[in-house]
Amino acid sequence: MRRDIAFSCLAAVGLALAGCGVQLQDETPGRFKANPDVAMYPLTVKVTAGPLVSQPIYVFAVSDGQQQVPLSLASDGTYETMYSVRCKRTFPLQFLAVWRLQGMITKRQLFPAQPRDIELTPPPLNAQASIDTSGKPDKKTRSWQGGVPYDIVTAPDAHITGAHLEPVSQDKADVAAAKPISVVSSFPIDAPCGTPTAVQLASKKQLAHANLVIDTDLPGVPHWTTRVDFAPQAPQQ
Repeated sequence: MRRDIAFSCLAAVGLALAGCGVQLQDETPGRFKANPDVAMYPLTVKVTAGPLVSQPIYVFAVSDGQQQVPLSLASDGTYETMYSVRCKRTFPLQFLAVWRLQGMITKRQLFPAQPRDIELTPPPLNAQASIDTSGKPDKKTRSWQGGVPYDIVTAPDAHITGAHLEPVSQDKADVAAAKPISVVSSFPIDAPCGTPTAVQLASKKQLAHANLVIDTDLPGVPHWTTRVDFAPQAPQQ
């Protein structure tokens, strides 16, 4: 997404208005795939200036009206930086340009006048999980138990508000394979940002499978389906 804007200046007597402006071309995408590991996103702006603008020109990324991160000038005339964002689905972004006219008058301007939101698309939650039943079942419940993990990274605090089980298909074998499984967690389950959170299941049989459907208050993900297989797993070599 590209946006152009001209920063006009309050010209002193004898200065040409056309020569004192700075132009920004915002080349930062409006959307990124959320990266929970690095949590850094590239911001890029191309800057051009009139002949009366003294070098250097300083450009800062501004978020929430407070945090200012300087951008570095690259060889192709663009200003770049890697911007850190964690536990958010979107973040507001503006750029602050600071320059001087013939080394005398300092000018500064925000672009755009109102911040635009950059969207962070959340990574998919766990689509498939296996629970090992190679050992003996729990003596008290006579079942094999295990957790299905979820990692929410685009909200500071989210919750898994409920869950239920469904057969993976309406085939008789799949319907029968889902019956021994039950949800043993209590809800809601807190899911703090970046903290693996699990829904606990139990199976009365050593071999079973079903779809676990969870409900969440995470924006954009009201429900999520994970196939779960209870089965003995071979020991690691």
